[in-house]
Amino acid sequence: MGASSGSFMAHKTLTISEEAYNALVKQKKSGDESFTKIILRLTNQHQDNSAQRLMDYLRSDPPSEDFVNRLREVVEEREKIQLRTYRSQT
Repeated sequence: MGASSGSFMAHKTLTISEEAYNALVKQKKSGDESFTKIILRLTNQHQDNSAQRLMDYLRSDPPSEDFVNRLREVVEEREKIQLRTYRSQT
């Protein structure tokens, strides 16, 4: 999407509070991540919503042993559930 590809990226100016600015800064995963990338990541425009949010959370702070054990219990319980499939009657 650079200038050599012939595409043009429109720019918009946003006015946000100091609190919102600081919140965006805290969301940076690396020093070179742009605010555009942060906003797209947080609004899930380029990623699967629930799975990516869970992965981001787990990467941000290693989970406690209690969390890991509870997650394991939930996964084990979900594996026991048998889903019924819908079959059309034609």
